[in-house]
Amino acid sequence: MNYQIISDSSCDLTKEFEAAHQVEIVPFYVSFDEEHYYKERLEVNHDDFYSKMIEEKSFPKTSLPSIQDYTEVFEKYASKGLPMICTCISAKFSGSYQSALNAKDIVLETYPDAKITVIDSTLNTVELGLLVKEIVRMRDNGVSYEDSILHIERIKPTGRIIFTTGDMAYLKHGGRIGKLLKFASGTLGIKPLIIMKEGEIFPAGITRSRNKSKTKLLDLAKDFFSDKDINDYEIAIGTGIDYEEAEEFRKSVEAALNLDRTLAIEIIGVTVGTHTGPHPIGMGLLKRYDS
Repeated sequence: MNYQIISDSSCDLTKEFEAAHQVEIVPFYVSFDEEHYYKERLEVNHDDFYSKMIEEKSFPKTSLPSIQDYTEVFEKYASKGLPMICTCISAKFSGSYQSALNAKDIVLETYPDAKITVIDSTLNTVELGLLVKEIVRMRDNGVSYEDSILHIERIKPTGRIIFTTGDMAYLKHGGRIGKLLKFASGTLGIKPLIIMKEGEIFPAGITRSRNKSKTKLLDLAKDFFSDKDINDYEIAIGTGIDYEEAEEFRKSVEAALNLDRTLAIEIIGVTVGTHTGPHPIGMGLLKRYDS
């Protein structure tokens, strides 16, 4: 292993993947009462968290990883002389990237020769997870530290999330709804269609039913790939708590895009879930580094 891969918990990768591929995850914090904050993935049960949101109709809060959280991780690998690549959630969504940059400066005071590259991924959740997986492939394929950084910067603009949510309440509460959807935010039953690109979210339309919104997601995906080679891309399905629906949606995506591979289903974590609510569903797309 010629460098250590680090990301924050918004990448929504599993603990099993983290352990199997030696990826270090720095957690976000979540809270229901704004007094007691718990580390995502370590102190919060995913299903219990979403169930509480549904039962109490509550709006939890998130807190970004602290400078100290990143400092402790960076020091661990700097003391071993191991170079680091740290990819953070889009800086337009969170201060996690800035925390990591500040931590880097602190660690360099003690370890001036440490190699720490902190990257604003401009991505989030499933698509950030795909980027981390691509970095794992680079490292495991023997790509150098410097070339890996160049590949990351080259492919991160290709990332997309195409998704819908159960309603717009959580997006509205978190200020993520987008100007063009505000006019419909009070309409009962409206389902938003949303694309994340270039580090932020953009409205892609609205529907009045969940089934119609999923059909529209397929249309958006087909439009995206109309002038691209789909085999150049990694694709993953994302869901909050609707596992059976995600399995059916996966089959629909594979059929609509004429895929001869089975797509992974990734679980959207509680940090992102505070903004999407319990019922997001969609897909993340990212171009392979060696395509």
